[in-house]
Amino acid sequence: MRLSRFHLATVKEVPADAEIASHRLMLRAGMIRKLASGIYTWSPLGLRVLRKVESIVREEMNRANAIELLMPSIQPRELWEETGRWEKFGGQLLKIKDRKEAGYCYGPTHEEVVTDFARNELKSYKQLPINFYQIQTKFRDEIRPRFGVMRAREFLMKDAYSFHVNADCLAAEYRNMYDTYTRIFTRLGLRFRAVDADTGAIGGSASHEFHVLADSGEDAIAFSTGSDYAANVEKAEALAPTGERAAASAAMESVDTPTQKSIDDVSAFLGVDPKQCIKTIIVRGNTGLVALCVRGDHEINEIKAARLEELPGDSVLADEAELVRDIGCKPGFIGPAGLPDSIPVIVDRAAAVVADFVCGANSEGKHFRGANWERDARMTRIADLRKVVEGDPSPDGNGTLSIARGIEVGHVFQLGSKYAEALSATVLDEQGKARVMSMGCYGIGVSRIVAAAIEQNNDEAGILWPEAMAPWQVVICPINLAQSAAVREEAERLYSELGERGIDVVLDDRGLRPGPMFADAELIGIPHRIVIGDRGLAAGTYEYRRRGEAENRSLSRDELLAMFD
Repeated sequence: MRLSRFHLATVKEVPADAEIASHRLMLRAGMIRKLASGIYTWSPLGLRVLRKVESIVREEMNRANAIELLMPSIQPRELWEETGRWEKFGGQLLKIKDRKEAGYCYGPTHEEVVTDFARNELKSYKQLPINFYQIQTKFRDEIRPRFGVMRAREFLMKDAYSFHVNADCLAAEYRNMYDTYTRIFTRLGLRFRAVDADTGAIGGSASHEFHVLADSGEDAIAFSTGSDYAANVEKAEALAPTGERAAASAAMESVDTPTQKSIDDVSAFLGVDPKQCIKTIIVRGNTGLVALCVRGDHEINEIKAARLEELPGDSVLADEAELVRDIGCKPGFIGPAGLPDSIPVIVDRAAAVVADFVCGANSEGKHFRGANWERDARMTRIADLRKVVEGDPSPDGNGTLSIARGIEVGHVFQLGSKYAEALSATVLDEQGKARVMSMGCYGIGVSRIVAAAIEQNNDEAGILWPEAMAPWQVVICPINLAQSAAVREEAERLYSELGERGIDVVLDDRGLRPGPMFADAELIGIPHRIVIGDRGLAAGTYEYRRRGEAENRSLSRDELLAMFD
């Protein structure tokens, strides 16, 4: 490729809403251009990177014996109604109608479509197991698209779906996909971690997320310092503290806290550690309000709370009117002591062992000091309600937990029979009886990987691509190309020779001065830069620099070519 024949449009300034490195650098490098909120055009440069990611994903999926197909992006309403997700999926589902007023959606995922395909194509257990995959555009109507392609509404995804006659077969394919994802992200040159995860809206029984480790990651990952244990903080269990709760040593007393509502304000005002406070959250349950109590320095884990039998799974905070009606108090002063008997009080494990605590007094402008469980405040039951924090004991009993940030780029699920049952997807088993198939679901955010790689690999000059993802491996930068016949001849010769060796090489023949030429090469992240100039030719050397290194090296022709053998 010659840059004089290529569309490369780098810029210095980017929009103010480009908040993270990948968004800024993809715009500066000219990899993407915004068309509408959360919708981007991929330039020729961006597409080269995207296709390299896609190629590795496809190669490894084929190696794992998955079979590629292509399903429609527009899906009929009736399919989604069969599974109950037409309404349940929520506002991310973009619903549309055709000229006949028939309902459709722009597919955010393809469980319904692939299961419909399977129920019509698969008839016998002898056809199983089978794993179908596609690489295709998805659309999710994000309420707040941001961070460029990291959280776009339209994105490129690899999604795969496997079908099985029993749970053991599903577990084997799940492991196959887990190993396949490990190979994919390793080949892409990314630092990543697989973590135990919640199954979320997709459903199913087992789930792992694959995260690219980056400080800008939206997800928090908990991992053990003493083992291979790793989990999304939404899933990581917070173990109960060892030892018994201390005996009450103080009488409960009411204290005035006229404007202090938050744990930080109350603890500072009363001169107590937030660990000695109890935070009470009132939510709507199945039959009325429910109180959730955690220690003052901890946060409620909404995923764990959603699994409580007292809650409907999509519970929301009670509003002020409900609190005043049922408790007689506005937010900021609610506590477990003196709550009406009709409100279940579910207490986190760590909060359950705190004695002589501070909590809201259920009266505006007042808190209790010296409150104790059972004596002053009842507990309906104890549960794991909180997010884990740095230093918590690892759930597997080995070491303690550390917290890192990650960007989710892949997710594997054991779906079980959820969708197959809803859509009556069956095959005949060995006894000739109809058997509902078990399913697995395996997704990779192909376009998101591009942004995640930049978040993990960048510096003040631009992108530092892992070599497998770079738009080109090598850039040849000739100095004074228009004036020096010797430089032109040598640049063309080296360009041809590297190409013949199978090296993905680009020749910067735009005639730019060295500064802008080098700046573009660094910004777009080409791993290897070779500079050809009259002075070097006279000495029989090339000037070589690997992207990210501080110094140039002078290499002979043989030394240079040996690097690419």
